[in-house]
Amino acid sequence: MDLETPLRSLLSDLGLDLYDLEMVKGTLNVVVTKSGGVDLESLTRANRAISEWLDVNDPIAGRYTLDVSSPGLERKLRTAAHFRSTVGEVVTLRELRGSEPTRRLEGTVLSVDDTTVTLDDAEHGVVTVPIDSIERARTVFKWGAEAKPTPSRGKASSSTAKEG
Repeated sequence: MDLETPLRSLLSDLGLDLYDLEMVKGTLNVVVTKSGGVDLESLTRANRAISEWLDVNDPIAGRYTLDVSSPGLERKLRTAAHFRSTVGEVVTLRELRGSEPTRRLEGTVLSVDDTTVTLDDAEHGVVTVPIDSIERARTVFKWGAEAKPTPSRGKASSSTAKEG
């Protein structure tokens, strides 16, 4: 059963957007976003609504755990849509390259289409990577952003030394 469509609709009614949906090792991970950020109350309401919907519709066989969360500062990137939302941002990824060694890249995303991501990597320059060869990727949060220059206040002053 397609879970994305009904959950997207359910979350939309709560003022939330579905960022990611993935079943991993018996856990249904539902990642939600909202303009301005997701607060604890929104996560609680989403968890309750999704849990009730899953109980009524029973789309998943067997036991599983539901985990509803926000993407966080360094959000996971899996799909072309995820990468499209990062154009102009710095990401890090691991690229699987068949018989060649796995390559770690970090750089600014320049462009994205349905199958590839192009980024400006610090070491390798501009690199285009097939999305299906990316083992894992995430955005990079830089602590302590660079200080912005401040405009001077008041009149410009000059100091002169007087000899006396």
